[in-house]
Amino acid sequence: MNPVFNPEREYLTISYKKFIENLAKDAGAFLKRRVGRIKKVSYKGRMNLVTDVDKRCDDLIVSRVKSAYPGHEILSEESGKGGADKSEWLWLIDPLDGTTNYVHGFNFFCVSIALMKNNTLLAGAVYDPMRDELFSAAKGTGAFLNHKRIEVSGIGRIDKALLSTGFPYGFGNSVKQNINNFVKLMKESQAVRRPGSAALDLCYVASGRFDGFWEMELHPWDTAAGVLVVKEAGGRVSNFKNELFNPFMNQIVATNRKLHKKILDVLRKETL
Repeated sequence: MNPVFNPEREYLTISYKKFIENLAKDAGAFLKRRVGRIKKVSYKGRMNLVTDVDKRCDDLIVSRVKSAYPGHEILSEESGKGGADKSEWLWLIDPLDGTTNYVHGFNFFCVSIALMKNNTLLAGAVYDPMRDELFSAAKGTGAFLNHKRIEVSGIGRIDKALLSTGFPYGFGNSVKQNINNFVKLMKESQAVRRPGSAALDLCYVASGRFDGFWEMELHPWDTAAGVLVVKEAGGRVSNFKNELFNPFMNQIVATNRKLHKKILDVLRKETL
């Protein structure tokens, strides 16, 4: 049974989306202005970079959310949990997804912002300031790139598919597993890419640029907005066990639906 249309609920969801879109673009404009002007780079691990730009962009986003929605809880990569405590509303924020790319001048990075209510994704946006590409979605209203509707690809053969993945910062078993995954899927697909921003990888699946994406050991702020965009574009998102994905899972597979089982079959052989 289709859910009953609720004009008030629909209006509120779209208004959140507009707020997120505007905020993501403002934060992205800040990132673009600071390209090549990084003053400080530090490390959260041997490979996990963080810059003064991450932190200042996080301040911009979090302060705006707190001002507009003081009763909401916030989970951000850079500042952790904040805002109201134990709210049914949760903002998931990555002020700079692709920090390593940003530091090295490889222009594949973005801002990612999403809003959940009672563990349901309602609205989200991913903004690539260097290409001026805004991917956004609100639950039940479709997915958009610069306000034009997008949808996943129609590729049904894995040997014709362009896939993407990423690797965690540590050097544990998951890295070894994903190297094996990478090799296996590279042999079966047309090609595999590793651009370095999970949020943008997901949006590229949503827009048909990639036909599938998988990764391990991601965080809620990495995936929340992009997952909603993929779903609203007609794609499927799960963990490696084919359970419906939520942002607090650390394994993700996002596809155009047609390739989902084929990719899972390869991943399961390595990880189960």
